[in-house]
Amino acid sequence: MIENQIKPKRSSMRKKKVIILIIIIISILSIVLLLIRPASNYMSGYLSKSKQVNADILIVEGWLPDYALKMAYDEVQKKDYKHIITTGINTYTPYYNVYGNGYLTFYTRNKFSKMNESGLHSIEVDAFGSLEGENRAHFNFYINDSLAADFYAEKQKMNFEIKWGGNLNDIDSIRIQFTNDGMGDYGDRNLFVKEITIDHKLSIPYLNNTVYQLAKSYGRSRINNNISSAAVLAKNRLVLLGIDSSLITPVPAKRVRVNRTLTSALAFRDWIKTENPDINGINIISMGTHARRTWMTYNKILNEKYEIGIISLPDDSSLYSPAKKAFKTVRETLGIIYYWIILLPY
Repeated sequence: MIENQIKPKRSSMRKKKVIILIIIIISILSIVLLLIRPASNYMSGYLSKSKQVNADILIVEGWLPDYALKMAYDEVQKKDYKHIITTGINTYTPYYNVYGNGYLTFYTRNKFSKMNESGLHSIEVDAFGSLEGENRAHFNFYINDSLAADFYAEKQKMNFEIKWGGNLNDIDSIRIQFTNDGMGDYGDRNLFVKEITIDHKLSIPYLNNTVYQLAKSYGRSRINNNISSAAVLAKNRLVLLGIDSSLITPVPAKRVRVNRTLTSALAFRDWIKTENPDINGINIISMGTHARRTWMTYNKILNEKYEIGIISLPDDSSLYSPAKKAFKTVRETLGIIYYWIILLPY
């Protein structure tokens, strides 16, 4: 009896060891091949290949950077999609990405209603920038409509402090104005804001307490920052670009640390089951070498019931050295292998 019970366990262990061995061998071969430039270029092209279909649903992955979302906007203008689905896990980022020139406004009247204190007050903003030196982010600091100070933010997180004299009840809003958004050979210049702190004791985080307004708008210009998922954030950014909000449905996925593409695909499958839309075809917008894994995942999760296309937006090649491009290709190649294994049960 004992022997019969042990054999299945040994068999299961053997299978696991074989799978692990296969993964190791394929991984080593992938790395070796990708060290050869022609092989690396071939794999990069394979992983980032686009193949569109006639579709009435467009899926936009919520992690895409701003310039990629602008390309997604262009795609929507060219095609007559009935549904635009934004995906992404439920997530909360401590710092808000002020990604374009505009105003992040903290409305403070309710917060200060019980702080009837006159005198000299300390007001701090916790912020940092994406770049350093001459490319650092610049922002103005307004109390109500009056300019109180201006600062430069580099990569180091800092509390930028001003002293303000008066009664806190007189403050209706505190506004952070990002003034020098840009992208070039130096990278993408952004400003990140976490919270404001009054007198080192009252902290007001951006989430649920701020409104963001672009300086120049191509559509709706205000975003209430009460979101906690990449899917909703992507929707808001597409609306700011000018897409009708009624066309966009955010489909958030549960918060996970790994397998985020799989988790998003499962959430989309659940949305189909709930909404039961008419589907003639689906196009998915991803970016660079990640596109192949996204395409493979959705085909598997949806059991190839629908014709699915992939639109791979180009990486900003100016931001990557040849070594980093090769590393990304290796990483995505290993990601394809890993996903092929974890998708087997579906």
